[in-house]
Amino acid sequence: MSKICQITKKAVMSGNNVSHAKNRTRRVFEPNLHNHRLWSEVQNKWITLKLSKKGLRIIDKFGLDKALEKYNIT
Repeated sequence: MSKICQITKKAVMSGNNVSHAKNRTRRVFEPNLHNHRLWSEVQNKWITLKLSKKGLRIIDKFGLDKALEKYNIT
C-alpha cells in the first residue's frame, strides 16, 4: 500500500540531504502515517484508515463520519 494519508492526501516528497560542505544527495520525506481502526456511527462498523497526525486532528475536530463525507471516503 502506498504511503498516502487517506484524509489529507499527504504523500512522499523527495529532496536533498545537504551536508556541511554543501554536498547534496537525494532523500525521501515520508509523512507520519499510522493505521487506525475507528468506529463509524453512521455505517455501524469499524473502519481502518491510514492517517497522518494532521488527518487524526481533522477527525477529532469534525468527527469521523463528517470527515469521511467531507473528504469523499467510502
